[in-house]
Amino acid sequence: MANQQTKTPCLMVQGCTSDAGKSVLAAAICRVLARRGARVAPFKPQNMALNSAVTVDGGEIGRAQALQALAAGVPAHIDFNPILLKPSSDKRAQVIIHGKAHADLNARDYHEYKPRAMKAVLESWERLCAAYDCIIVEGAGSPAEINLRARDIANMGFAEVVDCPVIIVADIDRGGVFAHLVGTLELLSPSEQARVKGFVINRFRGDMSLLESGLTWLEERTGKPVLGVLPYLHGLYLDAEDALPKGQEAKANAQLRVIAPAYPRISNHNDLDPLRFHPDVDFRFVGPHEPVPACDLIVLPGSKAVQADLAWLRAMGWEEAIRRHLRYGGKVIGICGGLQMLGMRLNDPLGLEGVPGSAPGLGLFDYETTLAAEKNLENVSGTLALPGSPAITGYRIHMGVTHGPAMQRPATQLDGAPEGAISEDGQLLATYCHGLFDQPDALNALLEWAGHKPSASFDPNERRERDLDRLADAVEQHMDMAKLAEWLPMLKHNAP
Repeated sequence: MANQQTKTPCLMVQGCTSDAGKSVLAAAICRVLARRGARVAPFKPQNMALNSAVTVDGGEIGRAQALQALAAGVPAHIDFNPILLKPSSDKRAQVIIHGKAHADLNARDYHEYKPRAMKAVLESWERLCAAYDCIIVEGAGSPAEINLRARDIANMGFAEVVDCPVIIVADIDRGGVFAHLVGTLELLSPSEQARVKGFVINRFRGDMSLLESGLTWLEERTGKPVLGVLPYLHGLYLDAEDALPKGQEAKANAQLRVIAPAYPRISNHNDLDPLRFHPDVDFRFVGPHEPVPACDLIVLPGSKAVQADLAWLRAMGWEEAIRRHLRYGGKVIGICGGLQMLGMRLNDPLGLEGVPGSAPGLGLFDYETTLAAEKNLENVSGTLALPGSPAITGYRIHMGVTHGPAMQRPATQLDGAPEGAISEDGQLLATYCHGLFDQPDALNALLEWAGHKPSASFDPNERRERDLDRLADAVEQHMDMAKLAEWLPMLKHNAP
């Protein structure tokens, strides 16, 4: 592997904590390299996330790697994230290898399985090294988790095997940035410490002159350079790896109120980003034990454990709130797991999402769903069954087979086939299509269906591209690009 590394420059972004900024920094560096004409691949050896995407080769990877592929200007591929773990409970996760579901394992069994997982990781790595000019690698969590060091494939364990240089990013906004960086470095082995080329401080806001003495101390204390201090960039429209967004977008003229339940195993909640960022929409996630507020539209998003999340909905009072909402003329959309919840019954005879058995759904559509072992993974395009038949593009990731009379009134036509359901009274819409709100015409049509004619068109894809460039501009301005070029020599090409 060392010889392959000399042929393919790479850099690994690790973090002191989860949500330190690894995903966005990796995406930014991918965009910087792509703007210089480099063919760059993103790579995350092992990801644990419930937000995922379907690749061009029909597999499933973490949503963050799909975003990084977009930043790099290349189609999303299974090799960008060879191991994806999708938690189904606090102790178990579905293990996806090279884009396909392989097993459902508890934490201890997966730890024993890691040597085989590393083999899959290195197979993907070798293919990427042969096909791309350079590779930007993202770590997972923190490299200083002592209890997980043995058989590590996500951070330094991987970096050591392929001889990859590492930079470590820390989030100053959460506080304790110097303790995070020094403590992380101290807990690494001597060879791992030598592999760390420098630090990046993320989400800084304030007077830079007040930070400079701390940066000097940090460099003297560790012998590692601070490669950059990145500003806090507000309002970035970027697909989250997993965590729900913090806070709400400030909207001066929001007209339509939209809410979604933040159930415990919510998945692909990035489906709702176009609503979060639309200037006319007041959107919020409603968490556990929060009262369900009055609104115009309720969206039930995807779920990795539909029966368990439906039980949570009932325990939190959502079933009665949804029925009351409909009595007052409100609208409801169910996406993927949300579609399944709206039906008469949920059947899981194989115990794919928990204990084998069945449970009643919300009973708002006359159909039922049975979970099957084979997962449906496909990119789709078609039209929405609303006035004007607006175009939609998206993807389907689900293990359920849904059938019943309600499907005779489809919500969409996807790749020439009817799909989903719309209620006879026009108040409910259900689909398996993730990305339902991503196209401007479809987004406008859905908002109008929900009761508000948008004052202006909003293009989520254009906004995402613009914010990727905004992020890359910040990296160009605030990081030591000459230093990064020591490991990524193509950064010297076409430099601004």
